[in-house]
Amino acid sequence: MDISVIILSVAALLLLAVVLRQSGLWSRVRVSRGDSTKVQLEDALKHIYDCEYNNVACTLESVAGALSLTPDNGAEVISRLGALKLIVHHGREVRLTEAGRDYALRVIRVHRLWERYLADETAVRELDWHTDADKKEHLLTPEETGVLAKRLGHPPFDPHGDPIPTDAGIIPVQQGKPLHEFQKGDTLRVIHVEDEPAAVYAQLVEKKVFPGIAAKVIKCSDEGMELETEGRIVFLSTVAGTNVRAVALDQPEILSAARRNLLSLQSGETGKVLGISGTCRGAQRRRLLDLGIVPGTNVAVEMASASGDPIAYNIRGAMIALRKQQAEMIFIE
Repeated sequence: MDISVIILSVAALLLLAVVLRQSGLWSRVRVSRGDSTKVQLEDALKHIYDCEYNNVACTLESVAGALSLTPDNGAEVISRLGALKLIVHHGREVRLTEAGRDYALRVIRVHRLWERYLADETAVRELDWHTDADKKEHLLTPEETGVLAKRLGHPPFDPHGDPIPTDAGIIPVQQGKPLHEFQKGDTLRVIHVEDEPAAVYAQLVEKKVFPGIAAKVIKCSDEGMELETEGRIVFLSTVAGTNVRAVALDQPEILSAARRNLLSLQSGETGKVLGISGTCRGAQRRRLLDLGIVPGTNVAVEMASASGDPIAYNIRGAMIALRKQQAEMIFIE
């Protein structure tokens, strides 16, 4: 290569470095790289904590797999955590130190609080909560996390039923049992729905299985389980069922199957609101409540649009148009 070309190339690189420093871009690049390392370390701490919480051995291989890293990169992450005294080794197994556990719980606290915020106060799609919280958990400071918790009323659980660690790092022991351990005829209440893997969680969202619903086991087989809930018969495959935990109801409650939803109301009929389905969350739920759709409110059909959707209802003397999807989530008698 011509020596003059080499000299010009070196000069260009030096000039670029000066521009980056003067413009502040240099520090941003360095911060970006540092943030990437921070994210990896925090994700690894979360994985190790989840393993310990579920009584599963955590190894270098499981950390690398959870973070989609090569074995060499996974080993580097483990080495960094060890140097920071956040983990200790027990043979091939890695475990959190007290400092590592505190750090992991801080990250988990932000994640679950942010999911609670998205569920209760925004219109973000349910399938996007986890991804959004995965980003936010690495950004909020402890002070910002405290403000968020206070705003939400210090909720004990996220929308999937996972307990939210307190600021002091207190977290309750997992309750309930996997859905597949229930038998035909059992009545139960779902308390937790795992949101990973995403494909399985999408099935549960589609079938409207969420923490809080009561259900009765209608049928069990090797392929899965049939549940009666909210006026529907839902089939969950064995794979999907393993991502659901529930508690038995000592005194079987009257299930929502006995209820009608607002969509079943015919012209000339009046129904009394019993409640709104738990699948209706966030801004949509607040809007229905603001419209006066609360238990005890009388609702009558006024008219349907030319296409049949939306339908106009008389609610507290006002004509309110509701989509069929909304009407299906309002239970009446």
